[in-house]
Amino acid sequence: MTTESENNSTKSPPLPHRVFVTGANGFIGRAVLERYRELGAEVCGMDMNADPEAGVVAGNIAEAGPWQKQAEGCDLVVHTAAVVSNSATPALYRAVTVGGVRRALDAAVAGGAKRFLHISSCGAYGWQRPPNAEETYPITTLSGNSYQDSKAASEHPALAAHASGEIPCTVVRPGDVYGAGSRPWVLIPLELIRKGMFLLPAHGKGIFSPIYIDDVVSGIVLAAGHEAGAGQIFNLTAGYGVPSGEFFAYHMRWAGKSGAPRSFSTQTAIVLAEAARMISKVLGKPTEANRQSMLMLSKSETFSIEKARRLLGFDPQIDLAEGMRRTEEGLRARGIID
Repeated sequence: MTTESENNSTKSPPLPHRVFVTGANGFIGRAVLERYRELGAEVCGMDMNADPEAGVVAGNIAEAGPWQKQAEGCDLVVHTAAVVSNSATPALYRAVTVGGVRRALDAAVAGGAKRFLHISSCGAYGWQRPPNAEETYPITTLSGNSYQDSKAASEHPALAAHASGEIPCTVVRPGDVYGAGSRPWVLIPLELIRKGMFLLPAHGKGIFSPIYIDDVVSGIVLAAGHEAGAGQIFNLTAGYGVPSGEFFAYHMRWAGKSGAPRSFSTQTAIVLAEAARMISKVLGKPTEANRQSMLMLSKSETFSIEKARRLLGFDPQIDLAEGMRRTEEGLRARGIID
């Protein structure tokens, strides 16, 4: 038997008149802003630095401030602002990734928004999970990884606001989002490969759950627009896993190198990454190479997107080959590769 929500999932959701995006200068935030603008909505946003041409004002998501007034009259608030790093302090994660959700909710409620969409991450499941983990699987709070733990904790304010009737909320958990502007999965690895410092754990067999940026934004539009998305959590990936060695082989070619990235056992890779971290610390140069990054690259399972398919009609369109072709094209356009 087909439910009403499943029938509605094949339809395009109603378009919000005005959309406010936090973290609007970021990789996902800017893509969301641009998509809604293309669809005909009025858009505005906030980030640490203003971009008047894009309608983005300056503000600190960890603190209440004038930036919150930018959400007045917006039907939808999409909250993307967060820390994305394996080297940031727990205090920064608490203030920005977790605390920032309440500041964004306050702006949405005061501005009269009809829906609040929070960007979490499949990282919220932590290290231990079954194959094709569904949204009902427990999330982590004690993994020891600040990114994962803060993403898990960040969902609570949004879900609590929905449960109390403050505002209808939706949480999406993207997988490994890539594209020409992706700092963790494209720009940093490419830089490390050029320096001869890139390596993979798990002998390059760690499982990536890739999703190209355009497909993520499509999922966000569906989740934010469909009534069936209110109060729900959705995984958003391309629906398959890819060995990390295969994923980063594209980066090797872009950097003008042949073969696959260097890979080791996970334990050896951790030792090497930690040694690189200590050297960088002595030299005063920040680095994302550390134990946590190696553990993230040694994941062994991916995630189910059946709920998003069923309730939203989510259907990723861009496979890895096409996504990497578009990523390469974008990198060339930006002058990052020749």
